[in-house]
Amino acid sequence: MTGFSPRKTAAPVFYPKETRGTNFFETDLNLQRVLERLEPDMLERNFDRLKDFGKWVGGELDEQASYSDRYAPPKLETHNKLGEKQSHVVFNPKYEKCHQEAYERGVIGLAFQDQNPEPHLLTFTMGYMLSQTDISVHCPVTMTGAVAYVIDKYATQAVRDEYLYEMTRMDGQAKSGGTWCTELHGGSDVGATTTKAVTGADGKVRLHGLKWFTSNANSGLALATARPDGAPAGSKGLGLYLVPSHLKDGSPNGYSIRRLKDKLGTRGLATGEIDLEGAEVIEIAAPPNGLKVMMEALEYSRIHNAVGAAGVTRRAFLEAASWASHREAFGKAIVNYPMVQNELMDLMVRSEAATALAFEAAKTFDAYLKDEELSPWLRLSTALAKFRTAEDAVQSSKKALEIVGGNGYTEEFPTARLFRDSMVLPVWEGPANIQALELLRMVAGKEPGDQIFIEKIRNISDALPAEMAGEKALLDKGLKESMNALLYLRQNPKDGERFARKLMDHMADVLSGALLAEEAAHDLLLGDARKTLVAKRYLEKAFGPKDLKVDADLDPVHQHFKALVSYAALDPAKLGYAPPPAESAKPKHKISGP
Repeated sequence: MTGFSPRKTAAPVFYPKETRGTNFFETDLNLQRVLERLEPDMLERNFDRLKDFGKWVGGELDEQASYSDRYAPPKLETHNKLGEKQSHVVFNPKYEKCHQEAYERGVIGLAFQDQNPEPHLLTFTMGYMLSQTDISVHCPVTMTGAVAYVIDKYATQAVRDEYLYEMTRMDGQAKSGGTWCTELHGGSDVGATTTKAVTGADGKVRLHGLKWFTSNANSGLALATARPDGAPAGSKGLGLYLVPSHLKDGSPNGYSIRRLKDKLGTRGLATGEIDLEGAEVIEIAAPPNGLKVMMEALEYSRIHNAVGAAGVTRRAFLEAASWASHREAFGKAIVNYPMVQNELMDLMVRSEAATALAFEAAKTFDAYLKDEELSPWLRLSTALAKFRTAEDAVQSSKKALEIVGGNGYTEEFPTARLFRDSMVLPVWEGPANIQALELLRMVAGKEPGDQIFIEKIRNISDALPAEMAGEKALLDKGLKESMNALLYLRQNPKDGERFARKLMDHMADVLSGALLAEEAAHDLLLGDARKTLVAKRYLEKAFGPKDLKVDADLDPVHQHFKALVSYAALDPAKLGYAPPPAESAKPKHKISGP
């Protein structure tokens, strides 16, 4: 580990009356500590960049998000002033500026630099912060990253030379991306695609069909699935194609936007129905590899979905804690009432668990780029992270709205928009049932995902220090229950779909608890027991006794509430743990494999 450590200089967190104007990186000490453990060199190189990004996210971007959502959503102009057909999406200038500024700040480009590219973990970290204020900007950033990744990995050199720079440039002129899969009759069943890829006499490929739900409908470059003439039915007959918005002569490509969707949330984002009317395209992957490559793009997007959902969960906690710290009722701030403290602790623990789970998938993505044998763990951890963090975001934003109360239900407060926007996270990039089917294929089919999962959790459990015997026992209990269920499904595969959702929910608990315990063990060796209390609370809720226990003792969460919410260090000795070891015994940075 480098000598750089923001932990040493970080001041306890203070919750202001208004969250807007808060630096969403500087005050997120949990995020800083996660990055310091996972990728210390990246954090050191980019600490000032991330601090500046956090200031922008908590200020100008947040102001724009509220304005675009309430007063100036995008509008579609279907014809120009001469009555000629067009598909022109009009955004308000504030949204256009902020959307492009995200790319200027390197949210995509830094990971694709020719010299010394940054890990994609940096992009995912920025995505985590973007979603705290505006999923309507994070969504196109997500798809732009996915399209750039596919072009970089699978396109010919000529296509890379022509298009990759257009998506990764940081000069205010970047083109954003789209992923066009969904069709009205198919939904998540991409194999049912009816869009046709027709090769003309001039050798050019053109697409004909309707894509029903296309976020960032005005994207400059999109990936679309289609079936060439003569290709078989089903997913193996699909090819994957790059669709530029304009042809080389500057004229619009052959597609139109039928209409923009009228949505519950993410109102600043243009989501439309795309009519492909002979759009000229570039083949990226021919059948039978088209869907496989598109799934890699969606896998990348699912990680973004997970870190974005973790960001929403963090913002929900931030809103609730800020409100509770300043709202007075019956003579004192409501943060002093035990019931409110319980709710805030649950929000905080949920936030830290979501962050741990999402960043496990994010970090694994970079490791996978160096070692493709990590693909099974990437897919498994991504499925669990995408599912659980999305659920956490919805429940946390709901709880924050409840804590703020009637004001939180009004559009003047961020909680209303946060709750509406969060509802898209379980739907985007494959709903929970799709993630459950992916998990089932890995743990109860031909792949050894069950053994990879068990080994991952055992490695974490075995490495926990003796002082964490209680946390280890709870984690081992959860793992044993998972092992029993996995063994049953191996022996009874016909029952897989009936139990897949329940299994996924349980395995997400096990992995989240394990990752929190791993973080706690790391911090304990640094002389801080705060995360141990967080891990303990999570594991007790997940795997502890379910009987009602009422007694007069003050539990550690209430006893150390102020230290926990301010991210202050807690002395291990005062909590019954062994005193911290000498400096030489502190942990070294190590990527934990599956």
